Amino acid sequence: MKNILKNINKAFDHRIRLGIMSVLMVNESADFTTLKELLGVTDGNLASHAKALEAEAYIIVEKQFIGRKPNTRYVATQLGKKAFQEHIEALEKLIQNS
Repeated sequence: MKNILKNINKAFDHRIRLGIMSVLMVNESADFTTLKELLGVTDGNLASHAKALEAEAYIIVEKQFIGRKPNTRYVATQLGKKAFQEHIEALEKLIQNS
């Protein structure tokens, strides 16, 4: 049991971070508005959880202007994809063993 739990990643212990990574695992990228709508969260919640994932180097935040409007886009890094995959596999093993 302890061996399974070592791959449970605290960075993904919140539903918003889990949601951000889930979206980025199946899409090359996602912009702020898309993530906000998909996850049903506030601007502040999304920004703070994205910042936590960025601090772990699990996502890259790209800011640009489209016309005169700011646009923030998120991309999962290879490190983030690997860590998230290991986290999901650990959760699956935990469920199977219970």
